[in-house]
Amino acid sequence: MMPVRRLAVGTLLVAAASVADCAHVDRLSKDPSRPPHDTAQTRLAAIRRAHVWAATDVASMDLMAGPSGPGAFPPNTTVTCDYVDKKMGGRSPKFTCVIPPDEELKVKFGPGNGEVYGEVAASRLFWALGFGADRLYPVHVVCRGCPSNIQGTDIATIQRKMAGREIEMATGSGWAWPELDLVDPAAAGAVRAERGALKLLAVLIQHTDSKPEQQRLLCVGSHEKRRDAESCSETFMMVHDLGLTFGHANLFNRNSVGSVNLTEWSQASIWTDPVRCVANLSKSLTGTLNNPSITEAGRRFLADLLVQLTDAQLHDLFEVARVTNRSTVANRSAGTTIEEWVDAFKQKRNDVVNHTCPE
Repeated sequence: MMPVRRLAVGTLLVAAASVADCAHVDRLSKDPSRPPHDTAQTRLAAIRRAHVWAATDVASMDLMAGPSGPGAFPPNTTVTCDYVDKKMGGRSPKFTCVIPPDEELKVKFGPGNGEVYGEVAASRLFWALGFGADRLYPVHVVCRGCPSNIQGTDIATIQRKMAGREIEMATGSGWAWPELDLVDPAAAGAVRAERGALKLLAVLIQHTDSKPEQQRLLCVGSHEKRRDAESCSETFMMVHDLGLTFGHANLFNRNSVGSVNLTEWSQASIWTDPVRCVANLSKSLTGTLNNPSITEAGRRFLADLLVQLTDAQLHDLFEVARVTNRSTVANRSAGTTIEEWVDAFKQKRNDVVNHTCPE
């Protein structure tokens, strides 16, 4: 196993920020309705020293229980909350509600909404392996005061953002995947192997909706509350939204194809060019990750993490995500078994592990 850089696991608690490219930065910073928070210079400096991974004891991670800490919910807990009329972004069914004393919850819901399954599985996989993602808890929600068009909350998730101050030039601006190449190990940022492993993991789960808003740059650790990004010595690049995963990446980010579709996911190969180690993730219209080239160091880094996952952990991963409940007209995954999902994962893992890439 190659040597790896370790970062305190506590600093892995993360969530939000950055931008796609210079033109995107300029457009956001000139929008008077979205005032800038950080400058292009401080943001770039934060990316240069950013980490993407923190060591975990992979084999001991409890994928059924998931991340502990404030705001955690046991699997399939019934949560009763009061509806809040608040505009929500994105296309997936979601709403805001409140639990006592006055804590707002972000709820995604609906048995036909692939994100309530995919985001649980993907975020827990990232968490177990040491990559940054929000915490997602599978629950049943009883919504008091919800409008009549909100149905199916028995299958729902509650999101908890990972801790950290968002370094961004406009709210929710995010970072584009090519910006991982700006990270500089000489500035104490993530080494190339870690960044390559993150890209390959995104391919394995078929993270189709890779637009900048789905990734965030955070100030973590002891400096996370400071507003000056220059004073933040620990920064982290994480993936904020992993809902459209475990399907097949597609041009229009279609939920039925791209989110928890066993047939589509099983048919999505790891490599589009095995000889040159070009990984298979076709870019969607909004996406920023497109068939990334993976070095041997990046492949080996992810392989060394994946082989530590036990069969029991993989079973827990798909069971807690409730993937067998997923069914739509275009995605007939109902009737599939947990074992079929585990077998598909292990085949993909084999395709990563039993391969060799150019250095």
